[in-house]
Amino acid sequence: MKNIIADRTKLIDASGIRKVFALAATMKDPVNFSIGQPDFDVPEPLKQKAIEAIIAGQNKYSQTAGDDSLKEQITGQVRHEFGWKNPSVIVTSGVSGGILLTLLAIINPGDEVIIPDPYFVMYKHLVNMLGGRCVFVDSYPDFGLPVEKIAAAVTEKTKLIILNSPCNPTGAVYSEQQVKALAKIAAEKDIVVMTDEIYEKFCYDDSCPSIAGYCDKVIVLRGFSKSYAMTGWRLGFAAVHESLKCIIEEMTKIQQYTFVCAPTPFQKAAISALDFDVSSLVDVYRKKRDLIYNGLKDKFELVKPGGAFYAFVKVPNSSATKFVEKAIANNVLVIPGNVFSEKDTHFRISYATSDDKILRGIEILRKLV
Repeated sequence: MKNIIADRTKLIDASGIRKVFALAATMKDPVNFSIGQPDFDVPEPLKQKAIEAIIAGQNKYSQTAGDDSLKEQITGQVRHEFGWKNPSVIVTSGVSGGILLTLLAIINPGDEVIIPDPYFVMYKHLVNMLGGRCVFVDSYPDFGLPVEKIAAAVTEKTKLIILNSPCNPTGAVYSEQQVKALAKIAAEKDIVVMTDEIYEKFCYDDSCPSIAGYCDKVIVLRGFSKSYAMTGWRLGFAAVHESLKCIIEEMTKIQQYTFVCAPTPFQKAAISALDFDVSSLVDVYRKKRDLIYNGLKDKFELVKPGGAFYAFVKVPNSSATKFVEKAIANNVLVIPGNVFSEKDTHFRISYATSDDKILRGIEILRKLV
């Protein structure tokens, strides 16, 4: 029988995060630190907006680039925040959909993409599937933005730099100084930056500066999944400066033949979400961050996360994979760091769970060392 499977599938593995998430369903009351999904539900007023849209019959396709009212509100927000006079936007099926559309629109086989390591797992595999080459830039041990290393990694084949702040898996938040320095490099080298800002509302200590405030050659990706617990609603957006309008045009064209459009009734609810205050929810997660950090810092080496809802914890004197196996055997689900990195020295905790589970997980992890 002929091989019916495309060669590109050999360039990726099933998601390590999803493997552990599936494992959780088979275990009795585990401490599940694996999945990056808020433990709160969609706020009631936003649920109601979606219900109203469904009952009103707004269940058909929207325009490919998104509902006009939602796009108008996103455009106004972007214009105000970044000072872009006439930005272009597209509503995507989650930030994941935005990442795929961006890479499909930009990356040719052989193009190089610079990615700080550790990184969100999707970047590597999508670039590989498109025939691009990932150029990983080490950000260990403090996970700050390695600006000088990025500058040194630029070649004539560099097509894109990817940023993610607040970062999954480390929880790092890049400083204004770091972001400005990279913006200068991107401008001088004429390189586009894709900034994944899905966790932009989850900032605990300082502001989360966007590189879009300092550079026009930027594709901003933001979404509704994490801030409003709409993970299953699959809603995000991409925005660019008017000088990169061609990228949104190509992303829209590709969306016609892939996602078609984001879910229409949820787009209607998202109009209200953009003005919805989630600061009280962020305060709850700041306390969860403190629980994790204070509970583990004397037993493990870890950098205090500044945002998102992850901690990237160094394993003492062992490979992360072996430690994770031991943790899972003790009913604690964590993700080995080599899912997010070219190294196998850390493991990722998602503290998007109840305080009771966090305290239980801390106790078990401390006993393991």
